[in-house]
Amino acid sequence: MEPLPPDLPDDIDALKATLIATREALAAQAAKTAELEARQSADQALIAHQKLLIEKLRRQMFGPRAERTARLLDQMEFALEELETKATEDELAGEMAAQKMTPVAAFTRARPSRKPFPAHLPRERVVVPGPTVCACCGGARLARLGETITESLEVVPRQWKVIQHVREKFTCRDCEAISQAPAPYHPIPRAWAGPSLLAMIAFEKFGCHQPLNRQAERYAREGVPLSLSTLADQVGAVTVALAPLYRCLEAHVFAAVRLHGDDTTVPVLAKGKTDTGRLWAYVRDDRPFGGTDPPAAVFYYSRDRRGEHPAAHLAGWSGILQADAYGGYADLYAAERKPAPILEAGCWAHSRRKVFELADIEAAARKTALGETPRPVYPLALEALRRIDALFDIEREINGLPPDQRRAVRQAQSAPWIAELESWMMATRDKLSRGHDLAKAFTYMLRRWPSFTRFLDDGRICLSNNAAERALRSVALGRKSWLFAGSDRGGQRAAIMYSLIASAKMNDVDPQAWLADVLARIAAHPAQHVAQLLPWNWRRERLDAAAA
Repeated sequence: MEPLPPDLPDDIDALKATLIATREALAAQAAKTAELEARQSADQALIAHQKLLIEKLRRQMFGPRAERTARLLDQMEFALEELETKATEDELAGEMAAQKMTPVAAFTRARPSRKPFPAHLPRERVVVPGPTVCACCGGARLARLGETITESLEVVPRQWKVIQHVREKFTCRDCEAISQAPAPYHPIPRAWAGPSLLAMIAFEKFGCHQPLNRQAERYAREGVPLSLSTLADQVGAVTVALAPLYRCLEAHVFAAVRLHGDDTTVPVLAKGKTDTGRLWAYVRDDRPFGGTDPPAAVFYYSRDRRGEHPAAHLAGWSGILQADAYGGYADLYAAERKPAPILEAGCWAHSRRKVFELADIEAAARKTALGETPRPVYPLALEALRRIDALFDIEREINGLPPDQRRAVRQAQSAPWIAELESWMMATRDKLSRGHDLAKAFTYMLRRWPSFTRFLDDGRICLSNNAAERALRSVALGRKSWLFAGSDRGGQRAAIMYSLIASAKMNDVDPQAWLADVLARIAAHPAQHVAQLLPWNWRRERLDAAAA
């Protein structure tokens, strides 16, 4: 933009012309500036989107890095959300500025192609009346050529309703006896809430980590005041109603020959303080070795982490247990254990994590930037990671194959890597001091080497215990919302509901829809056929009905 002339004209008309020209030049400059800002914001959003996509593809190719990848992806998604919002604001600001100036074209940001809306959603047609006369010549002889459909996604706010079950009474003219149809079954005794409402309350508490007090506040804003004690009463009754299904799920999990086991902390409210309880998870997942039995998970609660708890959980079970090196499992692996000893299978992801902490260059750089003292980064740890990751590369190629094929590939490809890794770790550890962090990480694996190498001889064993860690991830997320369990009974109640919800998710079943249907049917369902209501059977029943 050219500056104002140093000598302004004295003539009023000439002065007005100068001001108009200056105003137009300022508007043109503002439009160009808005366009440049919109382009810059679009470029930043595109770069963030590409980085997120690259990181997700890298995670799929090279396996999940539970130490930092999950948090990194969350942070990248948050950053992408902010940049996309900013880019849209700048784009609209550029369009409004360009409308004031004819010569300046508005910048339109290139967006990724949107997926079509799901086909199962109902469609509502809003027909816009067509023209009655030609816009070109004014003629009225118009013939329909077709139509153009533009779809937009809309949502109907949640609607509350009261269902009245009306049972008419009849009297007999002969004997004067009164007849009436029996009352319908209710999901829980003295129920005032329908199965869909009960399922929503339970799923939001245990599946979406929304405490009951927050639910009560939201329902009150929607015009349905429900007290906290009323909601808590329904949650307790739902847990009792679903207890037979939990026991059936428990029997299915412990019928497996291989289990994943893990535990996590659960804060428990106590008198004047908060104690630390434990939630134990046992996961059955035969899909890695081509098993056809459906996956499932069962949770247990305890007030502490003593070894007697897993011993009680697995008292009548024997097989292969994939878990970390927790000392409480030691009695399970004893040769004299009845009915039979449990075979220990080590978790390579857990042992890799100990080495990864000594090779995390990015974490050291972050601490250095914050002025903190970082942990040393050892080149030997990087070499150990390279050797361990080679085993995971082999596992990804045989995931889902039958046990015999997995064992054959492991004997041919993984066994030489294992032998070389053991020799290298022993030689490297002997060169380090006993208190060295890397020496401790190597000692952790070498002391338990038979459990870490058991996968070579059994194709059913996985290389990691990630199945159990994934099942417990929802508990870790929930701790940030509900802060603590109200009591030991609350912990046991949470274990039942976590088992049902986690098993439904593992079988690609919508937990809330499944719980609503089960609660509507379980009161009248025969007890000996309760297994028909398990998530995988329920899903098969729905698919068969849809196909029919």
